[in-house]
Amino acid sequence: MKSNMLQNFQIKNESIKDTYLEMKEKEPERFERRIDLSWSIWMFGQEPLERSFERLKSKGLEYVELKGSYYTADIKPDYERIIRLLEEYELKVSGVCGLYSENNDLASPDPYIRQNAIDYIKRQVEFTAAVGGKYLIVVPSAVGRTRKIDDYEFWRSVETLRKCGEHFASYNVKAAIEPIRSAEVSLIHTVEEAIEYIEAVNHDGVKHINGDVYHMLNEEEHVGEAILKAGNRLINLHLADSNRDIPGKGMLDFDVILMASYLVGMNEEGRFLTFEPLGPYADPYVLLQGTPDPKILDSMVEESVRYVQEREEYVRSM
Repeated sequence: MKSNMLQNFQIKNESIKDTYLEMKEKEPERFERRIDLSWSIWMFGQEPLERSFERLKSKGLEYVELKGSYYTADIKPDYERIIRLLEEYELKVSGVCGLYSENNDLASPDPYIRQNAIDYIKRQVEFTAAVGGKYLIVVPSAVGRTRKIDDYEFWRSVETLRKCGEHFASYNVKAAIEPIRSAEVSLIHTVEEAIEYIEAVNHDGVKHINGDVYHMLNEEEHVGEAILKAGNRLINLHLADSNRDIPGKGMLDFDVILMASYLVGMNEEGRFLTFEPLGPYADPYVLLQGTPDPKILDSMVEESVRYVQEREEYVRSM
């Protein structure tokens, strides 16, 4: 096909492919290690942890992303049990997905709610470190609140998260800022905005990004370019397809996603691609209290892992 007949996104796809092939030839050692795959299990709702771990291990996964469920001094995860189950099922924790509602909104004008956010994040940092996770996902405003509060909400969020910076640094847990589509949050929708937010926080404990290809599809000009823009800051990348179903059930180009991921070093130890197919909810936290059919979940995990590994094998063979 003539280059002048390509659509804009195809031109960008081809550019990423050309760069990938060029770098793969010049620095083959950078591409030897495969990408570590994980699965975010908060979407499994109220399913027993044993069942979730057994599913992931049986489908070939070695990592799990846990949910940030250390809510209070009394309502918290059983660390010893989780560590025991991780050992039993031979799994490791990639990181922890923080859960941010209007009760712990970093951008809230209510100082008591912002204090809730600080306390919540500090507890999750301690939880993440205890189970061996590398990152904690941070959302700068409440998920499900799409309306802007006022012109100062960005700076309230920045100032509030900065107070958690030392906690991240002292526990050696990376704060991973997640850009989320504007249909779900009022703040930070793109990688560029996440970088601006990180620079505004201006703390060594807050330096990284948690990407999500579904949100990128909604908010960025090109998913692959957004991954490249995140660069070394990208520590984790959530995977779902264009319809937020499992990879392979929509129209996203996972070959380009994988090539871009390799280019920014996502195959390095301590960085992950994590499955998170949630469905097109404006407030996906409805899944937290769900009891999904285990057979459906089994199929989702099996098909997702198989598809992405097949595409990765193809990309690696190019």
